[in-house]
Amino acid sequence: MMDQAQSLRRLVSSQEPKRVSGGEASARIITVCSGKGGVGKSNFTLNFALTLKAMGKRVLLFDADIGMANIDVLMGVSTKYNLYHLLKREAGIGEIIHKGPNGLPFIAGGSGMDELFSLSEADLSYFTDQIAGIADTMDFILFDTGAGLSKETMKFITSADDCLVVTTPEPTAITDAYALIKVVNNSHPKVSFRLIVNQAGDEKEARATSDKIRMAASRFLQLDISFLGYISSDTHVVQAVKRQIPFSVAFPNSSAAKDVHRLALSYLAADSADTTKVQGIKGFISKWLKRKE
Repeated sequence: MMDQAQSLRRLVSSQEPKRVSGGEASARIITVCSGKGGVGKSNFTLNFALTLKAMGKRVLLFDADIGMANIDVLMGVSTKYNLYHLLKREAGIGEIIHKGPNGLPFIAGGSGMDELFSLSEADLSYFTDQIAGIADTMDFILFDTGAGLSKETMKFITSADDCLVVTTPEPTAITDAYALIKVVNNSHPKVSFRLIVNQAGDEKEARATSDKIRMAASRFLQLDISFLGYISSDTHVVQAVKRQIPFSVAFPNSSAAKDVHRLALSYLAADSADTTKVQGIKGFISKWLKRKE
């Protein structure tokens, strides 16, 4: 495993990620989703973002869970403004971006997401310009969506550059993850999925879990899904949640933190090798608000 991590570091350091959209630098948009709740999706998203930042990447974390936003709770950070205040022009983009551990910038969830789908032309232009202003300074923007497949989550998935699907070895989680992939693929076959197995007993169980989904997708959907990595079941994760400190910060030498580090390296290696042009935040928002699912 150490040799693999070292190889990934060399690969990442030897290549610069391609950040081009319309001839200009642009962030890569990542949506993180799950077939069901309780699989640790938000916890993964937060620690993945922190790990990318620790690797020198410019990351913005966006809590896009309309009903159960909790990224700020996981960090123990109290927020004054959220998306609602930006849409109502009660606060600028700089005011709704808060700082988490190690200076991670994030936008808190909660009210405001519903209003995004009924904006006037003028308000939409204002919102897009505000978000674009900060997005151009980022390498990655991560959207943590709600569990399951709501209409809003579908919009995020089908509009992003990448979709990371988080599951666990539990049969219900596996079934629901595959169901999410199937429904999305049926209407949007160009969506690229990458699979993450959380709370795995060991690498063997993680790969067995991944193989079940990947083989079903290959056989019934003719879809090739990549296995990005796994996170070990680790008591430090529960301890960190209770302390409201991300486990990669509270316990950097824990198995879970090391697994997220390897997973982030795998993602960056794949991203460096990807020649596809990113669409940028304006392209993302345009696609997102035009979806009619």
